[in-house]
Order: sequence, then C-alpha cells, then structure tokens
Amino acid sequence: MRLLLVEDDELLGSGISDALERASYSHAWVQDGKEALALASEEVFDLIILDLGLPGMDGLEVLSRLRAAGNSTSVLILSARDAPRDRILGLNLGADDYLIKPFELDELLARLMAIGRRRLGASSNLVKIGRLQLDLAAQSISLDGQPVTLPRREFMLLKKLIETPKHTLSRGQLEAAVYGFEGDVASNSIDVHVHHLRKKLYPEVIRTVRGMGYQLDPLLDNEKIADEPVH
Repeated sequence: MRLLLVEDDELLGSGISDALERASYSHAWVQDGKEALALASEEVFDLIILDLGLPGMDGLEVLSRLRAAGNSTSVLILSARDAPRDRILGLNLGADDYLIKPFELDELLARLMAIGRRRLGASSNLVKIGRLQLDLAAQSISLDGQPVTLPRREFMLLKKLIETPKHTLSRGQLEAAVYGFEGDVASNSIDVHVHHLRKKLYPEVIRTVRGMGYQLDPLLDNEKIADEPVH
C-alpha cells in the first residue's frame, strides 16, 4: 500500500515513518492539515493515517472534505481525543478505524494490515492468488508453496500488482508505490524490477500492456484461491 502519514508531532511522526519504512510501506509524511488535503486530492494513496489536532486545518475537517469530494481512500485516525463522541464522529465522517494515542507501533501496523486485508477481500494475513501467496504479516511471497526471496522494492512492486490484479498500472503508478516521493528515480527502474521478478518467478507472472504499463498475470486472478487461516 502507498500511504499518506499526516502527523504534526515531529517525534511521533518520525517514529511512525521509520516503522512504515521497516514494514515496506511506501509513504509520504506531511505535518499540516491543508497540505494533507491538497496532497490527498492530487495524489493517489491507498490509505491515510490522519492525526486530528493539526495546524492549518483540523483532521476531521480534512476527512469531511475528502469524503464530500468523493475521495474513498481508507483513513485510519490517530488521536488523543478518546471520548466516545469523538470516536463516533470520526467513524461517522468516514474513517475506517480510530486509534487512540498513546499506542504501540505494533498495534498501528496490525491495524494497517487489517485494513489491507479488507481491501483485498481476505480474512487472514495469507492471500493466495493462483500460484502466488502473499503473507501480509511476514511481508513475504511464495510460489507454488516455496518461499521466494525478494529485495524490498521488488516485493513492493509485486504486492501492488497483487492488490490490484485486474488493473493495468502505469510506470508512474508503480514508481509511486515502490519509491514514494524519492527523487532521481531512473527511468528504467520499474522495467528492471519487472525483469528480475519474471526471472525469479516465471516469465508470464507480469504482463506488459503495450503503451499502458503492467498487469499481474490475468490467469492468476481467474485461479484465485480462498485465503487460509493463519495458525
């Protein structure tokens, strides 16, 4: 998933950002409500981690305006506002989850995985699609039941394609998922990652759609297998 972190506390934001990086989440971090609204309106994110007490614009106002504009991006609220009415208001405005500060980073990551499972229509951390299995908790991939070791960026690219199996993603979309807001990304970086994934998995695992981008092997989606419980 490509995330937008909106948190004005420098220490907390830095800690969350580091945790997201370790968990292989591509993300951007902003500290102002107006900047968050502008960025979320211009860029495509899979999930927004949203603080409420923000400079520029309160987080609830950011959420309300996004939903009013038809933006359906998943939102996880972070807030020290722990009264039931605050939680109810946030959820009624369209948040997918509400986490009260202070919290453990492991709980935040677990809630992100839960939202990711819902987006994939899975009931466990193991998502099977054809010959591939994605383990959201271990951040790993296996092929025909055998683990495949992938560098972080190759894993992120494949994960993005698995999350959107019926869609063709452009190089720009894949660059955003893999590199986030890093600058100086080589023009052929995605092509190189795709080449390596085809060699490590099998040639047809990623299909090139001429003039448009890349798509997960369509046969995989047709053979989708129900996810199994984690023991």
